[in-house]
Amino acid sequence: PFPTRELVARAVRAAEDHGAAAPGTPLSDTVKQVDGQGRVLATPPRAALRAVQTPQAFRFALILKAHRRAAAQGVADLTDDVAVAEWAGAPAYVFEGDPGNGKVTTMQDFSAAEARLAGAANETRVGQGFDVHAFAPGDHVWLCGVKVPHDQALSGHSDADVALHALADAIYGALAEGDIGAHFPPSDPQWKGAASHVFLAHAAARVRARGGVIVGLDATLICEAPKIGPHREAMRARVAEIAGLDVGRVAVKATTTERLGFAGRREGIACLAMATVRLP
Repeated sequence: PFPTRELVARAVRAAEDHGAAAPGTPLSDTVKQVDGQGRVLATPPRAALRAVQTPQAFRFALILKAHRRAAAQGVADLTDDVAVAEWAGAPAYVFEGDPGNGKVTTMQDFSAAEARLAGAANETRVGQGFDVHAFAPGDHVWLCGVKVPHDQALSGHSDADVALHALADAIYGALAEGDIGAHFPPSDPQWKGAASHVFLAHAAARVRARGGVIVGLDATLICEAPKIGPHREAMRARVAEIAGLDVGRVAVKATTTERLGFAGRREGIACLAMATVRLP
């Protein structure tokens, strides 16, 4: 799965020169030929052996004829295309392979290839979001997309879900794509009283549109009341649902300011959020 441009170019030249060819690399391990009980029958010299890779290359008419002939005769024990060409009597050659072009056959190979892609082809970014909303008359607040009973509401242009706003801004920050106000201007009347899950869902969709994934979301609510603990798991589940994540990638925490500042005076709620995303 990891051919370089240079390896493909060598394959094309080898097909032009020889008609049938495969890349191969020298063996670093000693190879033993064994019987069904594991007894060693022979130790072939490594100098004459190659580990064969792909891409294998052929003149089209040659390999098509070989495959049709093998299919017609029901031959089923050929493990690669060069073997098909060999069976059909075509001279086959090995050209210089690439040790980095590892093969994927077992689940262990697959995991190693996936880890290699994740490390080489992606970058990890972290964004921060912060939001504050003041209390207003009401009987509930929206936090992390959950309706929480309270003796006040939060004031804002939308439903004033301070946590979802901070989380959305954290994702936009990781993407370097502005903030909620840039995507959903408060001057636009269509967002008056809007449910804030729209903002977080949009931010998450922006990550996917760029071929990325959200690794984790972390929100810390800052308030004296209401109590967050009884609603924490519902909040985590709702954020995970909106953002399209496993709930294990979502953290919701709460703290007070020891009765200091506006939060300590119970004038409103603040939220600090972090988003970790992986982008191509």
